[in-house]
Amino acid sequence: MPGDPSDNTDHRQRLRTRFMATRGQGMPDYEMIELLLMGAIPRRDVKPLAKQMLKLFGSYEGVITASPERLREVDGVGEVAISMIKLVEATALRLSQSKVLNRPILSNWRALLDYCTAAMAHAKTEQFRILFLDRKNILMADEVQQQGTIDHTPVYPREVIKRALELHASALILVHNHPSGDPTPSRGDIEMTKDIVEAAKKLGISVHDHLVIGRKGHVSFKSLGLL
Repeated sequence: MPGDPSDNTDHRQRLRTRFMATRGQGMPDYEMIELLLMGAIPRRDVKPLAKQMLKLFGSYEGVITASPERLREVDGVGEVAISMIKLVEATALRLSQSKVLNRPILSNWRALLDYCTAAMAHAKTEQFRILFLDRKNILMADEVQQQGTIDHTPVYPREVIKRALELHASALILVHNHPSGDPTPSRGDIEMTKDIVEAAKKLGISVHDHLVIGRKGHVSFKSLGLL
């Protein structure tokens, strides 16, 4: 009969079965979100909520990377659902990081870009990340050195070099994000990079590149001839 709870149970089982058979290949975004919500919200038809979230945040990626504060604004989304969503984001980021950490980074550039995009492209404030490489250009550490505002991150070259020396790094890759989405370097970005390169050079530390990450893509200082 309409509204019979068994209808929803059957739907959930069919959805899970299809997911396991396809590993999600070809499934629409709202069904992937629905699967996440099913684990957090029992005995309720969560398809309308999944579609509402998709419309509100624009994409599956937008839902997964939304802040807990934004997710709490959605009626029907509780702390358990938010935890499930953030777990998916953290898992994706950890998998991306595992493809670059302790590996030769210059020959694995695509994986590095994928990781930096996953880690920073959707952040609401600027952050400045440093990738520390050894003599064989193997990535041995990845650290966020500074967090800033929506359009500014204070970066101190002395602190960058100090940390590189502590880790015995031979080379660096600088990375920061532009929450506006446009990765075009600012004049401040260019000047700050020059200061770090000059300070590093005096101590025999190379700066291979400075990447600016945005939702609309990325920019490489080296490719632009700025390094």
